Amino acid sequence: MLSIIVAMSQNGVIGKNNQLPWHLSEDLKRFKTLTMGQAIIMGRKTFESIGKPLPGRTNIVITRNKKYTAQGVILVSSLKEALEKVPTNTEAFVIGGAEIYKEALPHAQTIYLTRIEKEVEGDTFFPVPHLENDFKAADTSAIFLSQKEHFSYCFITLKRKEQK
Repeated sequence: MLSIIVAMSQNGVIGKNNQLPWHLSEDLKRFKTLTMGQAIIMGRKTFESIGKPLPGRTNIVITRNKKYTAQGVILVSSLKEALEKVPTNTEAFVIGGAEIYKEALPHAQTIYLTRIEKEVEGDTFFPVPHLENDFKAADTSAIFLSQKEHFSYCFITLKRKEQK
């Protein structure tokens, strides 16, 4: 099963200068809980922004650069190839960036969204800001207030709508 996990502001921002434009420890905890023991698929820039493979997960990095090397990850050249490398009985989570999200979106069954209830400056945007056409909310958390960042946020699990 292919899932997407993303934190996104009200105006669709997911990044700024190859980093998250906020630090939300609760979001990082949720990310770890959901992805631990699973496969994570990311683009090269996302991998480089993290700086190292995430422990306890199968790390798959998509890059067009055939000479690119990195320790502790599986390197592939396409999303199709990445999905072929996902171990059996493992959920695959696409964790970014924008290009990989765009390619994965038509194939994803679930989106784990952290919605930041604020407009944020950024240079990287989620490719489809309005997901209601193809997905419906299966679960929505309460709205929480980040004491550190001074904004509200919530966790939403979106499931792909059945095709008619």
